[in-house]
Amino acid sequence: MPINDLLNFWKSDDATAANFFAWRTLPPRAAQTRLIPSDVPDTLSSALISAGIHSLYAHQYDAWTHARAGENIILSTGTASGKTLAYNLPILASLLEDANARALYLFPTKALAQDQLSNLTTLIPDSWNLTHAIYDGDTPQANRSIIRKNARIVLSNPDMLHTGILPHHTNWLEFFANLRFVVIDEAHTYRGVFGSHVANIIRRLKRVAKFHGTNPQFILASATIGNPKELAETLIEQPVQLIDNDGSARGARHFIIYNPPVVDQALGLRKSSLMEGVRLAQDLLNHDVQSVVFARSRRSVEMLLTYLGGGKKKEESFDNEVFPLSSFVRGYRSGYLPSQRREIEKGLRDGSVKMVVATNALELGIDIGGLGAALLVGYPGSISSARQQAGRAGRGLNAAVSVMVASANPLDQFLAHHPEYFFERSPEQALVNPNHLLILLEHLRCAIFELPFTRSDTFGSIDANTLEEFLNFLTSNNEAHLSQEKYFWMADSYPAANISLRSASPQSFVLHVTIDDQTQIIGTVDGESAVWMVHPGAIYLHEAQSFLVENLDLENHIAQLKPFASDYYTEPLRSTTIEVLGVSDETIERNANKFWGELKATTQVTGFMKRRWMTQEFLGQETLDLPPSDLQTTGYWFSLSEKALSHLRDTGAWSNDPNHYGADWGRIRDKVRARDQYQCQVCGAIESTRQHDVHHKTPFRSFNGDLTRANRLENLSTLCSSCHKKVEQNVRMRSGLAGLAYVLGNLAPLFLMCDPSDLGTHIEPIESKTFGLPTVVLYDLVPAGIGFSQKLFEMHNELMARAFELISQCGCADGCPSCVGPGGENGSGGKNETLEILKLVK
Repeated sequence: MPINDLLNFWKSDDATAANFFAWRTLPPRAAQTRLIPSDVPDTLSSALISAGIHSLYAHQYDAWTHARAGENIILSTGTASGKTLAYNLPILASLLEDANARALYLFPTKALAQDQLSNLTTLIPDSWNLTHAIYDGDTPQANRSIIRKNARIVLSNPDMLHTGILPHHTNWLEFFANLRFVVIDEAHTYRGVFGSHVANIIRRLKRVAKFHGTNPQFILASATIGNPKELAETLIEQPVQLIDNDGSARGARHFIIYNPPVVDQALGLRKSSLMEGVRLAQDLLNHDVQSVVFARSRRSVEMLLTYLGGGKKKEESFDNEVFPLSSFVRGYRSGYLPSQRREIEKGLRDGSVKMVVATNALELGIDIGGLGAALLVGYPGSISSARQQAGRAGRGLNAAVSVMVASANPLDQFLAHHPEYFFERSPEQALVNPNHLLILLEHLRCAIFELPFTRSDTFGSIDANTLEEFLNFLTSNNEAHLSQEKYFWMADSYPAANISLRSASPQSFVLHVTIDDQTQIIGTVDGESAVWMVHPGAIYLHEAQSFLVENLDLENHIAQLKPFASDYYTEPLRSTTIEVLGVSDETIERNANKFWGELKATTQVTGFMKRRWMTQEFLGQETLDLPPSDLQTTGYWFSLSEKALSHLRDTGAWSNDPNHYGADWGRIRDKVRARDQYQCQVCGAIESTRQHDVHHKTPFRSFNGDLTRANRLENLSTLCSSCHKKVEQNVRMRSGLAGLAYVLGNLAPLFLMCDPSDLGTHIEPIESKTFGLPTVVLYDLVPAGIGFSQKLFEMHNELMARAFELISQCGCADGCPSCVGPGGENGSGGKNETLEILKLVK
């Protein structure tokens, strides 16, 4: 078998085997089956047999039993374990028994709905007269009224339910009057902000159904998470029966943690996880193992595609094609057009696509056939996601392998050195807060628009008295009015249209490319990402094609691009300021005070860097003039005590105090500029309106306050602003406080079911009006917060202990990407300073 040949090759290859930090093998597992229940209708039983299904897995049988008893259930079993049949079976039986009964299937993505429609079509013969159809934003207007009237099973998503169905429920009279079942598939994705929105949409759905005289039964399906029952009961606010006894068959499953080799022991630098991922992916292709490669970001997907020579097929290529492209290797991520994604999914099923490089868009249960391997380039942010991605490899009794290539990220390195956390720790819990004030008020507006409230009404777990307070607030805001003991919507606006379920900008940016005077749309970017992904001058990658962004129209939400043969890529530069709006809780800890409260974070993309492909060489940077964005959220922060600060200064473990170059610095600076003829000593640029900088060749802090040695003329050089920034990066001295923020921001997601990009980090290295003493801040990158920072506030001591453990065990000399972050090539990383701070506060 190709998979066995590959594994034997890796074991015998010295360049690969030495870097396997963990290899766990799950043995094959026989199926636990039950006979098809006798109360399954004969027509349905015959359809199952025709499809080759002669028995049910144990969890499918249990799902049938509990669903037929009228219970709400959640299925939490492995990938490709047959959860779809488990919920289809009781629903199809009920719809066959009751000619009027209806069902609503909700999926988090349109692609998944398309996939499940195909499954239903295969299972349901035309003779059953069970019309099933997708109703989402892509459904043609001409078909919508027919679907509303005739469809027995409607497949949709929370976004369409929110904006296109519930506000127009009077057009769905027959459907809601006969609604028997609601399926919520991939329920584990409904966490954080998105999950809190969806929980309120379910409240609205139940309210509308009750108005039409029905009380639907809920069936949820989820990947393995730490709290499936709790999540389900929070989403639907009713008792739920958990079914997690996975009875499906499984072949041998290998899971490997691969840690790229160290290339600089002193600096702790490892080979790039991206490039090692490319090497392992090439091994998979050479051994003819059909695979999926998961990357952490859209940019990483495009970089991997570029290195692997994959992307569009030749006949689809743009005129300015740069790379040798292969149809065997394709990309898959958000921003691709639906037709591109459907084509790639089909190619995976029929074998014409040998490898797909994807973001977590392919993590969900889209049918892409039985792949032999899953390669995870970087830890995906949660154990649940890692297991879900690994589960895309293997189907039935075929052996499969999953490899996680650890990046230099501290969290990846922590897991590589502590694989027991990965293999033995329970999956994370999905956090949902339906009563988040801003989210709740948004959906109350939608609910009033759909149906008026009475004074005695409740809304989910919100009791009548509390609800009345909220309704009175909306009344005072001229959004609702009270008449004859009922609250009615009175504003002109259509409330659902202004709410983004993912807290992103409501409107995406469309990407226009002009080729031969013809404008094409190659994709979209969400509003929140546009300023850093498609700012003017950015290199945007799409299916391994390189485009230069010429203009970003913020008003009309359009980015204008052109094909561009680029030997570099771009990285945005961002600046953030933090303002404390209120303190909700505070505690005195060991040598520090910790706080939790409301913050305002103001972020601005100020410019971008250019880096050369392959070598990542810094090529320069440019400034941008884009508007700042404000985020009012919640945060956790801790400030060092005066005692701790004094101790660190006395022991030489504090480098955050500002540099004082001496009273004579102005004269020395002018003398150096004159000596160098007011010319940059790197690029030769002559001073114009702005004076050039004077740079210390050996960092000023290295002289421990000896001004005479530090300010010697031979240690000083005139540099323009651009060259100065480039040189400073080389000799950067990372402070202990910055190192601590770096490791905490990367380690925190281990304790939360979130991505590192869900959290912001910030340091105030010197005494300030905002925080007083030097402070580290971690905050939710979500309006009004979602609970992440509160949980970190509560587990402050464990977080400090784990950070100390990670940094202490790192083999680098003075800081590296795997612990406190690197200093410059000739600077210092601040590892010892960070450890000294942690010794005081842990």
